[in-house]
Amino acid sequence: MKYKSEQLELSIVLPCLNEAETIGICLKKAAKFLQENKINGELVVGDNDSSDGSQEIALSFGARVVDVKLRGYGAALDGAIRTARGKYIIMGDADNSYDFSNIMPFVEKLRDGYDLVMGNRFQGGISPGAMPPLHKYFGNPLLTAIGRLFSRSNCKDFHCGLRGFNRQSILALNLQTTGMEFASEMVVKATLAKLKTTEVPITLQPDGRSRPPHLRSWRDGWRHLRFLLMYSPRWLFLLPGVLLIVLGIALFFLLLLRPLSIGTVTLDNHTFLFASGFLIIGYQALIFAMLTKIFAITAGLLPEDPTLKKAFKYFTLEVGLLFGAALILIGLCLSIFSIYHWRLAGFGPIEASKSMRLVIPGVTCLVLGSQTILSSFFLSILGLRRK
Repeated sequence: MKYKSEQLELSIVLPCLNEAETIGICLKKAAKFLQENKINGELVVGDNDSSDGSQEIALSFGARVVDVKLRGYGAALDGAIRTARGKYIIMGDADNSYDFSNIMPFVEKLRDGYDLVMGNRFQGGISPGAMPPLHKYFGNPLLTAIGRLFSRSNCKDFHCGLRGFNRQSILALNLQTTGMEFASEMVVKATLAKLKTTEVPITLQPDGRSRPPHLRSWRDGWRHLRFLLMYSPRWLFLLPGVLLIVLGIALFFLLLLRPLSIGTVTLDNHTFLFASGFLIIGYQALIFAMLTKIFAITAGLLPEDPTLKKAFKYFTLEVGLLFGAALILIGLCLSIFSIYHWRLAGFGPIEASKSMRLVIPGVTCLVLGSQTILSSFFLSILGLRRK
């Protein structure tokens, strides 16, 4: 039976790439669920150019097949979601590891007003052989913990493939990724956008395919971790940068005038040079944090940040250029002063302990000033692009 688009309540969406062995079973369960619960819905398959007849099988079960040429788990889902006609969407893998005949808890939560309803395999149960030990005890818990820490999400199973959501709410997030990290992007962006989310326990069964899964443990695990890091400049750049700057400044000023003796240990020029390195690397990390944040906002990966927007009212290109020029001027003065001392020694050998206390701060200021000027121009370019 066909329904007008405005009558559809639910679209059940499956990504597909050569799933002929199992897609029919999944669609049969999903169709039975819609019929038994009297839900006006549809079955949608986002097909990634399958070559095993998956499309014909899907059509035979009454599904609408959306041809998605761009390869990838996220691309297939995104293509199907955008053409779906339901107010709500429940998505799940087509490998028969999820039970589409038992998804009423998702529908009930969506009807209660939740924007995103995540399945939780660890609460519902993982059948023997359904998940490799590496994923069960290391990969999924670790990546979920990192995701919760970085994004402050309350989701306890970041990578569960069975989830339901309000279609318009998720489309408004403007999801960008095309691979397996699509699942993480949805959770992270939903959290940042303060969408109403919850979880329901589900059971994970061994998939019904005879071939190996498309998932590659280390490759896709790294892609998820990389995505989480890129989505959190605070943890990737800002906090390490602040720690390095604090350490660098502390050592820098302790050693600026004279060596520091702690018991039988004396910290001198070598430590002073390391302090300069910490300061420079930390400053660069802070700049990267700002550049990454602005790029992510410009590219639609992150929502607008009111704090950052307010800061740029004061930190303009001109302010950055003046600050950078001031640092370079200080560096030049210290460099000239060190050359003057060298001249007094007839441009011959001089005492390193004293001369390096001019050279190291001078070079440090020159580097920091140059970084500031170059970064100010780049930040200005990104700001223009965002505007």
